[in-house]
Amino acid sequence: MSILSSSVSRLVVTAAAAAVLGAALTACGSGTAATSEPSGDPQPGGTLRYGLSQAPTCADPAQAGSNQTIYVARQVVDSLTDQDPETGAIVPWLAESWESNAEGTQFTFRLKDGVTFSDGTPFTADSVKKNFDAIVNTLGGVKAPQAVGFLAGYTGTTVVDDRTAQVNFSAPNAPFLQATASHQLGLLSAADTAKSAEERCAGELSGTGPFVYEDYQQDRSATLVKRAGYAWGSEAFGHDGEAYLDRIEFTIVPESGVRTGSLASGQLDGISDALPQDAPQIEGAGGRILTTPNPGIPFGFQPNVSRGVLADPAVRSALIPAIDRQELVDTVLGPDFRPAAGTLASATPGYLELADVTHDPQKAEKILGDAGWVPGPDGIRVKDGQRLSFPVLFSSVFAGNQAILELVQQQLRAVGIDLQLDLVSTPESTARQNAGDYESTYYNSTRADGDILRTAFGLDGRNLNRRGPIPELDNVLNRQLSTTDPDARAALIEQAQQLVLDNGLWIPTVELSQAIGAGPNVADLKFEASARLQFFDTWLSE
Repeated sequence: MSILSSSVSRLVVTAAAAAVLGAALTACGSGTAATSEPSGDPQPGGTLRYGLSQAPTCADPAQAGSNQTIYVARQVVDSLTDQDPETGAIVPWLAESWESNAEGTQFTFRLKDGVTFSDGTPFTADSVKKNFDAIVNTLGGVKAPQAVGFLAGYTGTTVVDDRTAQVNFSAPNAPFLQATASHQLGLLSAADTAKSAEERCAGELSGTGPFVYEDYQQDRSATLVKRAGYAWGSEAFGHDGEAYLDRIEFTIVPESGVRTGSLASGQLDGISDALPQDAPQIEGAGGRILTTPNPGIPFGFQPNVSRGVLADPAVRSALIPAIDRQELVDTVLGPDFRPAAGTLASATPGYLELADVTHDPQKAEKILGDAGWVPGPDGIRVKDGQRLSFPVLFSSVFAGNQAILELVQQQLRAVGIDLQLDLVSTPESTARQNAGDYESTYYNSTRADGDILRTAFGLDGRNLNRRGPIPELDNVLNRQLSTTDPDARAALIEQAQQLVLDNGLWIPTVELSQAIGAGPNVADLKFEASARLQFFDTWLSE
């Protein structure tokens, strides 16, 4: 994701601005295109050359964080289940059936027969056990925070027989079934689950997926080849049997203009983060732009409530009306983009648009004034000798959001708040988050389930707010975790969205979407339910 600009007064949408394209460009999560793609019967064979906007950072799906990394890693692993991108329904993949107890503490999966890893070893119930055990006990929350969050309360997996795995939890975990459709809980061979986190990131992993790693160069490139004999695809896939493509070659092309030019000239077949202004060039060459909105948590600020001025609830409350999200869209992104209107993104099941997420600078000024923050000589407010100033930590993965943050900086200054931008490398950002060395951090997070609120804001989740107990919110987050009735759980997710906002735990800005450039010979390049690419059905015309 990158929306780059050196000056908000001359904002230009660059590198991955299209990664925050609004959901208005899509329908039900399906891609849209201005030109038609190849028609006729799918043709097997060929090499798809794909340009990533950033380097993949880890070969291991459980540790993969950025979309560019997930595009690669997702293709080599299957999951127990899949999530239909159109309906959100959970459908079979490696598990042909499943059941859970009424409390949501025990999930039993009946596995497909004849599945093997690419190293030739069989996929069995013991494989499920080794994978989940390794996520919790070897990778841990630092290396694989989302995967560990999905396994909250995990006490182990019982191998009933080779094809039956019983996953057990100490407390209800109703969202676990949806989590089994994620790439983070994708399955690797026993040899890989025995490796350290660093060894898993380096490549040479064996999954059961439709593609295998032929070559993986950390932070540089990746090449995947078709898995011969693959015959256990998801029910959400468009065909049975092996993938159509013989190879996928991922190269790193950070410059948006170079990516677009390479696609238009036929040097690449697909590219990440295509831009609206690039559409004429792409479409003129017979290609098209595909977009889909991301579910989960939209881009925004997560304040550390344990230090600095953001420990004051009034300051956090004032930030919400101080930000003009529509101006962010209109100035930086364009009319087809979508401002965030809640603590979940609009593509998330159970999304609730929150009335409080509106621009009202007079309201922000009143909140601050009533709390004792008065304008200082330079316009920045002060209270008891303390300036109303705080930095926002954001990693190089989100460097493209700098134009957004620069405009937010201007908007906050207008009400007397001094925002400082703190761009650091991804390793430094992770280390500082783990140490609590920040006052706020800026990011987004993707999951097609409202339980992402618990993993982001719960006391037992990442809790980058560094908060203590909030009984009402904690109760709701815990209850949704244990509620198996879909309607009752949806009502709790709605309450949680409002409570996260009311407590100033998330300050939303804009929604994330994916925008992919596809060449004229590329057919059926699809998004999965979590808005990541699925290459299994993709084929190339002559």
